[in-house]
Amino acid sequence: MAGERILVVDDEANIIDLVKLYLEREGFKVESASDGVIACEKIHTNEPDLVVLDIMLPGMDGFEVCRQTRAKSEVPIIMLTARDEDFDKIVGLELGADDYMTKPFNPRELVARVKAILRRVDRVERNDDRPLQAGDIKIDPARREVIVAGEPVALRAKEFDLLMTFFEHRGFVLTREQLLNLVWGFDFYGQTRTVDVHVAHVRKRIAGSQSVRIETVTGVGYKLVE
Repeated sequence: MAGERILVVDDEANIIDLVKLYLEREGFKVESASDGVIACEKIHTNEPDLVVLDIMLPGMDGFEVCRQTRAKSEVPIIMLTARDEDFDKIVGLELGADDYMTKPFNPRELVARVKAILRRVDRVERNDDRPLQAGDIKIDPARREVIVAGEPVALRAKEFDLLMTFFEHRGFVLTREQLLNLVWGFDFYGQTRTVDVHVAHVRKRIAGSQSVRIETVTGVGYKLVE
């Protein structure tokens, strides 16, 4: 995964420079825009592979950019919000954003999310359901089967989806709210306790692994580590 074109849209030059630095280190080609009108023009003209889109923009806010983009394109969009408010997240996801992050954010986590989304898009476009592997755990997306240390393990539907999500974001922390959105969907209004219960179940299912575990990051969430 190298050479994909990422459009970073933000009116703060320091944010653009930081994100550009980290993405270019991973081989991505980065363009930028500092207002919503220019962003829409670049999305339409240049057809980037993914857009990192701030909500608070001059000219046209990120919500409207997302709405106009979705009317013409399915390009993946990660929205950035300066406020940790459910309203912003829900509106952005309803308009068609693929993910969101709250400022301030860890640029390495943003890179991980960019990679995860592009992997999903690539698999869908190629109809690629080849097995995934981390340590001694193997997942077959097509058959929805999990092998732990050579032994098949039965997971319920959401447990499987949760483990897949951890695989796609391996090594990076996911908050409970992010897991709710990624696994259950933005229109699910259950409690974050739902995540804790399912994580506990998945841990039991993969307890036979000698090299992979789901680690609790106190006060933040969870991450899959090898």
